[in-house]
Amino acid sequence: MATLTPSKPPVFNLPNQLTAARFVLALVLFVLIEYHLWIAALVVFGVAAFTDWLDGFVARKLNLGSTLGRNLDPLVDKVLICGAYIFLFSNPHAGLAAWMVTVVVARELIITGLRGFMETSGITFGADWLGKIKMVLQCAALIAIFIALHTPATALLWIRDILIYAMLTATALSGLQYLWRAFSILRLDRVG
Repeated sequence: MATLTPSKPPVFNLPNQLTAARFVLALVLFVLIEYHLWIAALVVFGVAAFTDWLDGFVARKLNLGSTLGRNLDPLVDKVLICGAYIFLFSNPHAGLAAWMVTVVVARELIITGLRGFMETSGITFGADWLGKIKMVLQCAALIAIFIALHTPATALLWIRDILIYAMLTATALSGLQYLWRAFSILRLDRVG
């Protein structure tokens, strides 16, 4: 009697293609930032952010989730977000200080390493609600920065600054939450 084994989704499925497209869009974004093409940067970033939502939606809707996608998607997100903040830091009108960019990049690197360690240990360690809020605020702050660089009106600068500090707060808090969660899991694992 033949048994059916569940088929795995192809590695280069639609969600992973969207993730790969986001990586290419990130590279285009970095060039646009370097040449101070703020409206084009805003559009490219908007499309890239949309593909981040779309690849997850398609993966869930069509049951195309894969190990590659689960690892590649957050990595490409980090390239996009961290790269954008790093490239914008060199512009004195972006409203970013070195410590701000360091908080964003350090949090992303530490949590990526921690997530990799936890998953290698067989512990599922995905994003939670605060991590999702952090991502939304990181995107909102970038959008505000691009708009303020294109049209530096005082009201826009205030909105930009509020979003930057809200993003930094959520970034730091979500990083601390991940560290606490990992510590709690590892401590229980050691005790149990």
